[in-house]
Amino acid sequence: MEIPSGVHDILTDTRTVITGDRVQIPFELDRPTYEQVNKVLKEIGGRWDGRTAVRAHVFPFPVEEFMRACLATREFPSRFEQGWYPTPPRVVDDMLAHAGVREGMSVLEPSAGTGSIVGPAAECGGVVDCVEIDARRVHVLREQGTARRVLEADFLDLDPLDCPHGYGRVLMNPPFSAAVQHVTHALGFLDDNGTLVAVLPESVTWHSDRATVEFRELIALAEGTFAPLPDESFAPSGTSMRTVILVVDAEEGGPLPTHGWHQRQPRQLDLFTLA
Repeated sequence: MEIPSGVHDILTDTRTVITGDRVQIPFELDRPTYEQVNKVLKEIGGRWDGRTAVRAHVFPFPVEEFMRACLATREFPSRFEQGWYPTPPRVVDDMLAHAGVREGMSVLEPSAGTGSIVGPAAECGGVVDCVEIDARRVHVLREQGTARRVLEADFLDLDPLDCPHGYGRVLMNPPFSAAVQHVTHALGFLDDNGTLVAVLPESVTWHSDRATVEFRELIALAEGTFAPLPDESFAPSGTSMRTVILVVDAEEGGPLPTHGWHQRQPRQLDLFTLA
């Protein structure tokens, strides 16, 4: 949801204190402005604590990093939505530990947000290309300048065959509401000898719908793993949803529909047609 301009002005005011688990505005607001600010902070997850020693909106999670990302894009994920949840630093550290990004390695981040994964992956020496659907977040990514390429697009609309090469690593925190679809599509951009690391809602490990069951079967064939993250890992991003890290390695001729697999399909189909 968009942060109204008046609220954004208040929250970016140099007098506003955003630290730890609270947002404190130590100056007077007129009633209509206060109501707007209070509404946004409540939807993010804060509650007003009027005690003299506090007098701030207090959140059930460390809010500073999260608010910085929200203010950069002028939007926030309401607690009523299943939308954009920036990847907390500790989760990014876990992802990079599994990924083993090395100097010069090609990395794709298909749902880049405001660069929570992109920046640290580049610091590890990765050459990062990223995709982001939201124009405001694209602007933030380009201003950061850490990615080699920032493509404004719906990742699901991209064709792996339009990509000239596979990526050595795919690192992703896809929209939780369409996680299986995004990861399955992302496999098409993975090099035959690459590794995909994704943060997913825990529900992918037990949902019984056909797409999720087939997804788990595919990951099992490739000997991938789902490792549970600690409870409240995404609390700094405003959600208590339980999450897991998926790690799956590709290999040429293996079961995963990698970039190489996609490239080989047209030749196989041509042979079939000629026969």
